[in-house]
Amino acid sequence: MKSEKEKMLSGEYFHPFDKELSTERLQARKLLHELNHLSPDNFQQQKEIIKKLLPNSSKATFIQPPFYCDYGYNIKTGKGVFFNFNCTLLDLATIEIGEKTLLGPNVQIYTAIHPTNAEKRATHLEKGKPVSIGSNVWIGGNVTICPGVKIGNKSIIGAGSVVIKDIPANVMAAGNPCKVIKELD
Repeated sequence: MKSEKEKMLSGEYFHPFDKELSTERLQARKLLHELNHLSPDNFQQQKEIIKKLLPNSSKATFIQPPFYCDYGYNIKTGKGVFFNFNCTLLDLATIEIGEKTLLGPNVQIYTAIHPTNAEKRATHLEKGKPVSIGSNVWIGGNVTICPGVKIGNKSIIGAGSVVIKDIPANVMAAGNPCKVIKELD
């Protein structure tokens, strides 16, 4: 029989209040608390906390606190990824972000999906759909990226957009819902 964590990692419905998952979220929140309350000039300790919080990410990932996530280990970043102030990543499924991608302030990336049936939703079951963002992407401030979305390399997502569908490579896209505005050179 699969554990709730195994169900979560395989994209099945799971109970998030399971003891193992609750303990892992608490551990992430402790690290986030440390990160978000460090003196801004304490770069070495910031790097150490990020390494613990995001063990599957490049050491060259920069986070401008405050930063929030569920688990951390489901976030995979390439070299030179930059998170501006107040980013929130609900990483119960994998969030992959390619190298040199810039995320503006208040960017939110969601992988969580809840049942549409009200009775099933009341049981607190959830599952996740991975999000993938390519390399050299620029995500403007206050962008929301929904579960299952893929954004191609070198694209730009305009500030305030809500991305509910895949965005191809090398385009500028914006709006709610986010749509391609033009191709980039």
